[in-house]
Amino acid sequence: MKVIQILPEFESGGVERGTLEVGKFLTEQGHESIVISNGGRLVEQLKAEGSRHITLPVHKKSLGSLRQVKVLRRIFEAEKPDIIHLRSRVPAWLAWLAWRKMDPKTRPRLVTTVHGMYSINFYSKIMTKGEAVICVSNSVKDYVLKNYPDTPEDKLTVIHRGVDPSKLIYDALPSDEWLTEWHAQFPDTKNKKLLTLPGRITRLKGHEDFLQIIATLKDSGYHGLIAGGAHPKKIQYLEEIKALAQEMGVAHRVTFTGHRSDLQNIISISSIVLSLTQQPESFGRTTLEALALGKPVIGYEHGGVGEILDALLPIGKIPLGDTEGAINLIKAWETHPVKPEKTYPFTLAKMLSQTTDLYQTLAASSR
Repeated sequence: MKVIQILPEFESGGVERGTLEVGKFLTEQGHESIVISNGGRLVEQLKAEGSRHITLPVHKKSLGSLRQVKVLRRIFEAEKPDIIHLRSRVPAWLAWLAWRKMDPKTRPRLVTTVHGMYSINFYSKIMTKGEAVICVSNSVKDYVLKNYPDTPEDKLTVIHRGVDPSKLIYDALPSDEWLTEWHAQFPDTKNKKLLTLPGRITRLKGHEDFLQIIATLKDSGYHGLIAGGAHPKKIQYLEEIKALAQEMGVAHRVTFTGHRSDLQNIISISSIVLSLTQQPESFGRTTLEALALGKPVIGYEHGGVGEILDALLPIGKIPLGDTEGAINLIKAWETHPVKPEKTYPFTLAKMLSQTTDLYQTLAASSR
């Protein structure tokens, strides 16, 4: 097969990581992989792993982007891919407009992935337009069926995101060298029980709830770790959270790490990881990574995080906004520690085989 995946940019994030993983797997299986995006720091890795990259400005939500429709159609006609896989709304619109004017008897087959709980409108509906639609969790499938009821259920396929167990070793610890460097950089975390809230700094991640939990656990030996950076557009919110920590009197018990590329090591030295997103996440890969590393997670019981906890640590689920429930679990687990299941269904190998199976089934199906 020849597969073209299309996304806005190739900098960082779950969509980008999934695109990389699928591209690498396709080439390893002898298929041809092409990715179209506006480029970014992950392009070199993509190429090194065997895919081709075509740089096009398919990332801007503007009328000017419509100029790329003809360009994309020319690329599709020249490359003759078996599958076009659309992973984000702006490029999905551009690619769909290009694809729909091609000969229905010979044009590539069209796959979309609903990666998130997008705002419900005509603009977002494009992600349901694939001939096959991948939903990254059962929660996402339910969201599509509820909000876009004219979408035929038989074209929806749930393919959970997955991680590689060989790279996430249960109960692994970082090297002494890493620990020495970490404590030199963040001395307040030494000899503390770390409660970690991983993820990018946005209003939806529940930082206010996290600070409330830390404030209530005063004099308990716990130290809060906010592990994630802020996009330049979110710096003001980051400053708000830091100011709130000062106001609540917990600034000395909370460390902001900024963007880190060693999140696995950070999770491995944590006592408990929290997921406090205010809106349901489509999947919750960081929650899965923490559980795969053997770390207990406390998370609000909605979206993909609820599904993951159901499978690996049901006791870690709490109702949305229930900071008191989180505090009670933290205290209970001090005397009666819990551990997540060691085996889990959400593996990278399963995700990749299900994705390529779907490509092949669609490519072979009647039009």
